[in-house]
Amino acid sequence: MPRFFVTPDAIREGEATLTGEDAHHISYALRMAVGEEITLCDGEGFLYRCRLSGMDGTSVFATVLEKQADESELASKIYLYQGYPKGDKLELIVQKAVELGAYRIVPFESSRCIKRPKADKIQHTVTRQTKIAHEAAKQCGRAILPEVAAPISFDGMLAECKGHPLALFCYEGEGTEFIRARLASLSPEALPTSIAVVIGSEGGFSPEEAEKAKEAGLLMTGLGGRILRCETASLYALSVLSSFLEK
Repeated sequence: MPRFFVTPDAIREGEATLTGEDAHHISYALRMAVGEEITLCDGEGFLYRCRLSGMDGTSVFATVLEKQADESELASKIYLYQGYPKGDKLELIVQKAVELGAYRIVPFESSRCIKRPKADKIQHTVTRQTKIAHEAAKQCGRAILPEVAAPISFDGMLAECKGHPLALFCYEGEGTEFIRARLASLSPEALPTSIAVVIGSEGGFSPEEAEKAKEAGLLMTGLGGRILRCETASLYALSVLSSFLEK
């Protein structure tokens, strides 16, 4: 069943109205007809099974048949902090991170980043990545639209991570504890509301950055005995977290 995201105010008294790209997609791309059903997500964790009741070329109207709480989200919100990679790797990371349950994706700059965001292109890049995230959310059946943030600094990333009950700094150096061991210490009955996971770019992190992260309270976390590419490291860490947190 086709799935669309709407704002909560688009659904009133058992009736829903879609406009813009979604209305055009339903009417002209999918060529749906009155009487067919769609699923609407309000971005706040509720799903609505609806039957199309009318179309006028610019808007689509639907009657709500059933409202239910979504159960596709993980038990904790996952915030992925990704060292800025080169090429189009970030687009792949965004897409797959959304499929694996990430709640928010935040690129950041570090000393060993090979590529750095250009100020005049940041807004365009974030808009494109947000579109990729939204399409991935629709495809995989998410009930929320994960956010892709504009790039921040390394210190800005550390400051944000301090606000999470659990922050994992994925590092290949000494003094790390395997991610599975970190998660094993969590109580299933009292999981953190959010978990930050920090992944470096192609060059990883300098020892000085690792020390700063440790001093900030982030947990030095290993991803196994092999050195992973930055895009692989993100998906590996998120897969482990998703498996642990899946309801």
